[in-house]
Amino acid sequence: MTKLKPIARHREAHWQSYRRLPAYIVPARWRHWLLDRGSLTQRLLAASAGQFRVRVLSQTIAKPRRTEAQALGIPSQHLAVVREVVLYGNDQPWVYARSILPLSSLTGRLARLRKLDERPLGAILFADPSMRRGKLELARVLPARVALPPQLGIFDTPLWGRRSVFYIADKPLLVSEIFLPTFSPANTVPNDLSGHH
Repeated sequence: MTKLKPIARHREAHWQSYRRLPAYIVPARWRHWLLDRGSLTQRLLAASAGQFRVRVLSQTIAKPRRTEAQALGIPSQHLAVVREVVLYGNDQPWVYARSILPLSSLTGRLARLRKLDERPLGAILFADPSMRRGKLELARVLPARVALPPQLGIFDTPLWGRRSVFYIADKPLLVSEIFLPTFSPANTVPNDLSGHH
């Protein structure tokens, strides 16, 4: 019996500008998490009362996926540090994050980003005075059709994710964040939404 190759596993999520998505498509309980332009690390720290940690799944030098290279404005054969982590709150896996740090961006003071260990990338980005954030893109991710790290386990719930390009000293870095089914803060609306726009 021939084994079927899991071709579908490597399909990419369909990212699109949230302005092009009809409002009703994104469930209300996800909107304020997906569209917030502030530091997700800070929000997760607050939501978990400080019970927050980063688990690095992998950090390698590789070619970005096609749409990642397009978002970064680099040729697809350019190498980047590809970092995949899970952000935990209250000992639950809350967010899977994939960051693409082109080697061409990791020069000068950004060279330190080559060795991030367990430090959250978001905290470093938001602490940098030169940081600016590009437009937010959202995706409804179907785990059966999109390649997710096997360490996340298997689930068939559609997931919501977002990604954006950050510029530090005008050098681009791409961060994608996918909220996992165990992300409990989505069920609670924060007291103060006004401060997050």
